[in-house]
Amino acid sequence: MLFLTMVDRGSIQHMIDSRLIKICVRFGLVAGVLTSVLMIILFYIGKHPFLIAPFLDFRILIFGVFIFFSLKEFRDYYQEGLLYFWQALPGSLVVVLVASLAGSAGLYFFGLVEPGFLQRYIQEMMAYLKTFPPENIEQIGKETYERNLNGLPATNLADLVKTYFFQGTIIGFFISIILSVILRRTT
Repeated sequence: MLFLTMVDRGSIQHMIDSRLIKICVRFGLVAGVLTSVLMIILFYIGKHPFLIAPFLDFRILIFGVFIFFSLKEFRDYYQEGLLYFWQALPGSLVVVLVASLAGSAGLYFFGLVEPGFLQRYIQEMMAYLKTFPPENIEQIGKETYERNLNGLPATNLADLVKTYFFQGTIIGFFISIILSVILRRTT
């Protein structure tokens, strides 16, 4: 509420209706569909997308590319080459949120259609957790390890969707900051 008193309400409405938001939503939807398709492809080629190391997550590249092109389009075609950080960061976060929502929706519908998606995740994750060496279990904590291992069979599709959305927004947040700084041009 304090924010609304500090900023002119007309400028907020203008930003919502602006070309920036429309461009970022469009690019976010395409990125979300692409992440869904890549998850499905990974699943069918034998690599479950939830068992890939976070630093190798394909969303890092996809978010980076789509944020870059959405901000570049807005800057070059509608702003005469000017882009401020206060424009770039919200725009890139819109790309990330829309892409994460669309990707999560795609994951949810795929999980409903393909019941083996969840079952294979549980089986492969249990097998992976059982291979942990004792020193790694001690680092995590034996109680935490056992709680996660015992709770894994109760995992449902909603848990995977929430995890996917949360990871996507965290990954995208850091990429948004970096690209917003790189692409801003004030003169």
